[in-house]
Amino acid sequence: MDSNRVLNHLAKEFEKLRMEKANFIADGKAVDHAEYRHTCGVIRGLSLAEQMCYDLVLRMEKNDE
Repeated sequence: MDSNRVLNHLAKEFEKLRMEKANFIADGKAVDHAEYRHTCGVIRGLSLAEQMCYDLVLRMEKNDE
């Protein structure tokens, strides 16, 4: 499995987890403000990780050209 496929797979897994957390918030399941803030932080971290994977794939593809 090449690195681009691995990174794309990771990005998709990050997206899936991020969407689960976003749905958790949207459904009003956070029991208090602390849990809400924590979950928002997790969403932000997953978004950053996902974007970093996609950026790295693009950079690697440009280097291959």
